[in-house]
Amino acid sequence: MWQFWLIASGIFFIAEIITTGFLVFWLGVSGLITMCVSFFTDNLIIQTSVFVVLSALLILATKPFVKKFVSKDTDKTEKTNAFSIIGKKAIVIKDIDSINGVGQIKVDGEVWSAEGINGSNIEKGTEVKISKIDGVRAIVEPISK
Repeated sequence: MWQFWLIASGIFFIAEIITTGFLVFWLGVSGLITMCVSFFTDNLIIQTSVFVVLSALLILATKPFVKKFVSKDTDKTEKTNAFSIIGKKAIVIKDIDSINGVGQIKVDGEVWSAEGINGSNIEKGTEVKISKIDGVRAIVEPISK
């Protein structure tokens, strides 16, 4: 009977690789332990009981631990790359002329091509706030003082 528990554990481990929930892993571990129990008894009821009880205990005991590390809270995600500058203040270093499509800002030491919000023109030296990113251009609006 130990072969059955070994095959079942292998199937559970393969299923764990395919899924993302970190639940089936404990069924595989329980199957391996039950395989060891099968060396000492041929009673199928005892083996099945060991598997069910051990699976339940392992899942319940580790669920809070796993939940702490596998959080689905999207509010805590950090913005990266271009989206990290949205909402920041910048200085216009080259006049923003939306008609000709020219203009640059400097934010966090980086120079970005910029466009005024709603096609507005903004003079050099003006402090602006980055509203959004459109392709490779920052869409900005002047900060009222």
